[in-house]
Amino acid sequence: MDKIVVLDFGSQYSHLICRRIRESNVYCELLPYDSPISLIKNLDPKGIVLSGGPSSVYLKGSPKPDKKIFEMGVPVLGICYGHQLIVDEFDGKIRRFDNREYGYADLIIDDNLDLFKGINKKIRCWMSHADAAESIPNDFEILAHTDNSISAAIANRNKKFYGIQFHPEVSHTEEGNRILRNFSHSISNAKPDWTMQGFIDFSIKDIRSKVHDERVLCAISGGIDSTTLAVLLNKAISGNLTCVFVNNGLLRLNEESLVPELISKYLGIKTVSINAEERFLSRLKGIEDPEQKRKIIGEEFAQVFLEVTKDYGPFQWLAQGTLYPDVIESGFSKGPASVIKTHHNVGGLPTWLNLKVLEPFRSLYKDEVRQIAVLLDIPREFIKRHPFPGPGLAVRIIGEVTDEKIRIARHASSIVENELMISGWYDKVWQAYAAVGDDLAVGVLGDERIYGHIVTIRIVESLDAMTADWSRIPYDLIAKISNRITNEVNGVTWVTYSVSSKPPATIEPQ
Repeated sequence: MDKIVVLDFGSQYSHLICRRIRESNVYCELLPYDSPISLIKNLDPKGIVLSGGPSSVYLKGSPKPDKKIFEMGVPVLGICYGHQLIVDEFDGKIRRFDNREYGYADLIIDDNLDLFKGINKKIRCWMSHADAAESIPNDFEILAHTDNSISAAIANRNKKFYGIQFHPEVSHTEEGNRILRNFSHSISNAKPDWTMQGFIDFSIKDIRSKVHDERVLCAISGGIDSTTLAVLLNKAISGNLTCVFVNNGLLRLNEESLVPELISKYLGIKTVSINAEERFLSRLKGIEDPEQKRKIIGEEFAQVFLEVTKDYGPFQWLAQGTLYPDVIESGFSKGPASVIKTHHNVGGLPTWLNLKVLEPFRSLYKDEVRQIAVLLDIPREFIKRHPFPGPGLAVRIIGEVTDEKIRIARHASSIVENELMISGWYDKVWQAYAAVGDDLAVGVLGDERIYGHIVTIRIVESLDAMTADWSRIPYDLIAKISNRITNEVNGVTWVTYSVSSKPPATIEPQ
């Protein structure tokens, strides 16, 4: 299988480059910028992409790759900071300009022979830089420019080195996918042989080679990630698999009975159900800090798994449906990205659990997992379910987790989902729920003054959960949801609608 390697220089969205290249059916892998040349060579990439990043190439200590990547004889594409690295490496000059470029710019294409093949002479692109090339290396030529960047795209065609100042990986850039496809397919000559079926076949072989005749414990929640993982593992190791479903007291309405029933009815996989509601909620009592809540929940899950291994084991492996966005947000990605939120299933298991970790989906996005689910003939009941966070309602409850706030969040969220299903909007959005915190508002009920909770409805649209936008559902539907919540959920006086995108917000409030 042909590969493209992306070296990450600290952009929060370096992964989007990988994603866009994968969308063109070429496998792409993200590595830290300082990866040893031996590792990069072992991967035998057809091309290398240098990502964007927040640094300036002319400052001491700025991140730089091993120079030997330019001696490998493979095409290199630099994006934003990566573009500036190429200019600097080959004796051009980068400096800070007064006329910075942030946002949309008109890109005028001067040469569309290869990188811009099949693209109009003028497209809108997304810029995000203050540094720019004052002069380009002698053996490079200009392929495109903007009003503020005379060298918005450059190339040394003899060596197949390309640099672009703009960001083709973001949706704001017109023809961005085509530019990356031109680099990976035409310039790098990578075969478009990356498919989800190919991933399934590879994963089954890989799981068998790792596990052999050892036993695997798989944490299953009823969500698409863990469900798909369980089906994949069942195909690979069958009788050596045991799934565990844990009721942590923070599930959706009736989930504690619905999920085991669905797994038994549709999947036929041996599943152990554990009621750990009391122990999770007792440990969360008095805890307000979101990171502390996540940490406690992760610790308690590990304790439950330990007890399961004693009662139903022995097990040598714990399988988890960890996805790449979880890894990115937790700061465990391969590049120097910031920690956004800690995910309980990321970062490794405590040593005392004495289990090896199996995470076949760690490099995938949720929509890729959904493609796998379709290929594995997993029923629609699982595939179309909205994502639900591992820590459950704890991350939809702002402040301390209390019985009252659990009741409100659970009931109100069920109303949101129910009305979306009735109206036909459920399958049009990525995720929908109701959140609740400590804020109270005055209301009137039966001519009496009451003081109740404020509930926030959150409905978003997304492709991969790394970016999201609030959903423009009809006002009448919002009104209907609001009316039902205030009438059916005791203790609620106000209902609000979240209109924040990600970024700057996150999908879950905690």
